[in-house]
Amino acid sequence: YKIITSDGSIEMLTLPFNELRPKPGFSPLLLLLSCLIFTAQAQPEDPFTPVTDTMLQNPDDSDWLMWRRTLDSWGYSPLDQINQDNVNRLRLVWTRDLAVGTGEITPLAYDGVLYVPQANDVIQAIDAVTGDFIWEYSRPIPEDLYQMVGGNARNNRNIAIYEDKIINTSDDNHIFALNARNGELAWETQILDYQVNSATHSSGPIIADGLAVSGRSCRPWGGPQACIVVAHNASTGEEVWRRRLIPAPGEPGDETWGDVPFQDRHHVGAWMVPSYDPELKLIIMGTSVTSPAPKFYLGGPDNRHLYHNSTLALEVETGEIRWYYQHLNDHWDLDHPFERLLVETRVAPDPDSVAWINPNFRSGETRKVITGIPGKTGIVYTLDRETGEFLWATPTVEQNVITDIDGASGAVTENQEIIFREAEQIVFVCPTWTGGKDWEAGAYSPLTNTMYYPLRNTCATMLATGNFDSEVARALTEGGQGGLDIYQLAARHQVTPGTTNLGTVRAISAETGRTEWLFETRAGTMSLVATGGGLVFGGDANGRFRAFDHRTGEILWEINLGSSVSGYPITFEVDGIQYIAVNTGGGQVNLTPELRPSRGTNLYVFALPN
Repeated sequence: YKIITSDGSIEMLTLPFNELRPKPGFSPLLLLLSCLIFTAQAQPEDPFTPVTDTMLQNPDDSDWLMWRRTLDSWGYSPLDQINQDNVNRLRLVWTRDLAVGTGEITPLAYDGVLYVPQANDVIQAIDAVTGDFIWEYSRPIPEDLYQMVGGNARNNRNIAIYEDKIINTSDDNHIFALNARNGELAWETQILDYQVNSATHSSGPIIADGLAVSGRSCRPWGGPQACIVVAHNASTGEEVWRRRLIPAPGEPGDETWGDVPFQDRHHVGAWMVPSYDPELKLIIMGTSVTSPAPKFYLGGPDNRHLYHNSTLALEVETGEIRWYYQHLNDHWDLDHPFERLLVETRVAPDPDSVAWINPNFRSGETRKVITGIPGKTGIVYTLDRETGEFLWATPTVEQNVITDIDGASGAVTENQEIIFREAEQIVFVCPTWTGGKDWEAGAYSPLTNTMYYPLRNTCATMLATGNFDSEVARALTEGGQGGLDIYQLAARHQVTPGTTNLGTVRAISAETGRTEWLFETRAGTMSLVATGGGLVFGGDANGRFRAFDHRTGEILWEINLGSSVSGYPITFEVDGIQYIAVNTGGGQVNLTPELRPSRGTNLYVFALPN
């Protein structure tokens, strides 16, 4: 007999001849029916459809197949069943708890299943409609792991899906793939030896033309060889290329480090998720600060130290740098690794709203651009996607770090008064290293040609020091305010003078740079998603989850989830019903002590009532 098993394979069943001899009461018809029933029960009800590059580059409206749903990082879904007229009827469908410590995560939604990354290298598959458990993968954690790679590695912002595999980068510096049907390990490849070239994987890969492309933060003791972007064959796990983000002697950019020996060049990471342009074949990725951050520790404050705090355009086939743009020579841990929005738009910056404009391009022409807020300074940058040409930039939140950007060249001038020149120097910096903007993602809607950003009003009294036991350092960091020894910085953070509101959501025209609307709240604001229903969903650190009118910012629906809404919200559809999903978890730096949300870690799924 041929038996079709539950995974779709065919096995042969052999019975002894005497077992087939007719017995009293034997009925050939009943035997045939029994075989048919067994076969029908053994066959999978919903065969798994492999995910292709075509599907990733033009996903079905019902799916959420990557971090920001599309490779252009918009964080936008065209689903419109939930809209401005009915969102006030939204109801909770199901909820379930997540692994302890889970916070900044993005579920994937495909064919009725949510694939949910969680803290400490846990991934679960959950029925998207009922919330029922399907399978779990939990990766073994070496005892010394987080001592080497840092606690941020416990985070797991995103995973990828390709063919029939769920792909992730692990805390122990591997990349691995799971069988999407059952969670079994399909392949794994070591990227780095975490005990030698220690790196932090707080974000996972994207899939770009069959390659799993991933970045990482690199620990100072891991050396420059840990500061890499890597591409692997998404089918097999074989490494295809790796791009180091710190130039070695003889390489372009080496001169920007002055006389700093190569082995002492540390910590230029790419710890967020890249975007990808399949037409230009370009990976667009941002980078972070050096270690230490004050540049007088690294050969002098006038050296540019490439490629820190830059946008890089990498050739997808080789990892070669086609062009780069440096946003900031960073002395204050104001990283620029965040999402780059890939948009084709009319470029007509409003001189009354935009601080820095390139005088050499023709206003009103349509360009393929990279836009958005790539760094903690909260400054919007718009660059030509093909060449990296600077087009325009403008601040959003209060900032005193950048005093000028040359419109013609895009060269940035930092505020000389707050650049550290020596140890134990104190400066007042806006924003601080919590942003401005941080890992919380904005969104873009093609319906309004507007980008929406969760931003914070922060400043800090900041100290350059290698001695965190000094009286000054202890006073600044008292109460857990903040000391970052790997950057040799200590700080006392505060809400920006002149306001009592820490959090904002700002809607900015991608065409003109004008702020279309501004929402302000006491709590820090969190990641956003825009939808075809004319809505922008997003939460805050005090547990509120809201739906905004995408044109006016009016709050159309709100619920208190009790804990910080730290996850990246998504929306998906199953059997004609649209769902909204978001999780709670860890919060932000405590600048609003009167707000006391709980620390619950749960996934919530909402839909309209039947």
